[in-house]
Amino acid sequence: MSREPTGLELYDRTARDAAAAVITAYSTSFGLACRLLGPRVRPHVRNIYALVRIADEIVDGPAAAAGLSADAERAVLDDLETEVYSAIERGFSANLVVHAFAATARECAIGEDIIRPFFSSMRTDLERTDHDAASHAEYVYGSAEVIGLMCLQVFVNAGSRHPVPAAPRLVEGARRLGAAFQDVNFLRDHEHDAGGLGRNYLGLDGTRASRVAVLDRIDADLAAAAATVPALPADCRRAVTLAHDLFAELSARLRQDHEAGRRVRVPDPVKAAIAARVIAGRPPRPPGARSGRTISIGAGR
Repeated sequence: MSREPTGLELYDRTARDAAAAVITAYSTSFGLACRLLGPRVRPHVRNIYALVRIADEIVDGPAAAAGLSADAERAVLDDLETEVYSAIERGFSANLVVHAFAATARECAIGEDIIRPFFSSMRTDLERTDHDAASHAEYVYGSAEVIGLMCLQVFVNAGSRHPVPAAPRLVEGARRLGAAFQDVNFLRDHEHDAGGLGRNYLGLDGTRASRVAVLDRIDADLAAAAATVPALPADCRRAVTLAHDLFAELSARLRQDHEAGRRVRVPDPVKAAIAARVIAGRPPRPPGARSGRTISIGAGR
């Protein structure tokens, strides 16, 4: 008969469950990929993305809808960042999602050097609306590439007594994949970001050439990241391949869609086909190849 957890063990489990609930509510595609992670790493990745989602929501609308000014949003974000560092140091937080993230950071050696750039990029959303190449690169590093680096720390170190740095090749792959994910989301959400939030992350000038240049960069990043997948631990490869292939499909569909204001998505049957291919052990697909013929447009990630 199994023993029911109590005390800190119960609190830790409840924190992990809270993080998983956040992710399930916000992203079906991420939830699908996460299920392919091995049990060694799956809770840790959920813990990372739950914290990221909460921080993102502070600057992307819900806090403002609750009546917070930009200054109040910044204060809430600052408080969240401070609580994260405190929780990592002391091993406890009254915020369940922060507690879960801190446990992951402590076990997998996720340091302030990659946490601070994330919060800096979130803060940028309260301060800057138009980006040039330099500010775009800095923003993407903090908002996406470091998330890839956090996950890589989990892939390499979860369950280990002595965390080690990831190999440089894997670091490069994690950064390139994170950048590709972010730019795909910027491109598919461009109308909403520009019209609803007044933000132009990509510096698009309205011409097809500028859009194609972004897609070319995305596909180059996807190809570079795909080449590093075989070097990942075995219990991570399928999930990373699925995430890669879903965004490669989005990139391909974005090349085919020419109607502004419509949000490109991957239909559920195509997602299922991509997942089946990955589960069968196939390697990441080449960027630019479509998995289906019909472009489906709609809401939801």
